[in-house]
Amino acid sequence: MTLLITPRLRLEPLEDRHFDGLYELNRDPVVMRYITGRPDTPEDTQSMIERVKARWAEFGYSWWGFIRQDSGAFVGTGCIQHLNRDPAGPLETGWRLRQDAWGQGYASEAARHMVGWAFRTLQPELICAVCQPENTPSSTVMERLGMKFTGTGRWYDMDCKRYDITAAQWLASPAKTKYDAEA
Repeated sequence: MTLLITPRLRLEPLEDRHFDGLYELNRDPVVMRYITGRPDTPEDTQSMIERVKARWAEFGYSWWGFIRQDSGAFVGTGCIQHLNRDPAGPLETGWRLRQDAWGQGYASEAARHMVGWAFRTLQPELICAVCQPENTPSSTVMERLGMKFTGTGRWYDMDCKRYDITAAQWLASPAKTKYDAEA
């Protein structure tokens, strides 16, 4: 499993020891409003960890926990996974952060490293991201990555906007330049 280091974060593959931090994040109804529309139960969070561990074993990528290097605090989580959990679909990146970590650049920092790792290691043609139309903070992070809006569709049982970045677009993206300087 792959550990990623950013200037301020350590991205650790999610496992059982992350339960408390992940549950704190996933039980916040404000955090989850654009993800599932409801807070997680402890069973939901444990089920997520089990699915994630299985995907790390099967694919070699899935969800990471975002751990602040200075304090060791669990501040969020993010992924490289298959869109709509369909192995035939394109690779997708996504993230969620605790409310007290919003607006500090953690999502962009982590996303640069997840996407940079995926393009370097997995070498996909493209990586996408989806969000509900009202979730402008996430679409802003997607645009900062150099992703382009490609349309709307239905993923994860929600109507979402989709953003894509191709390998060639990533090479020309300012986000890649920043990733290279940080990595």
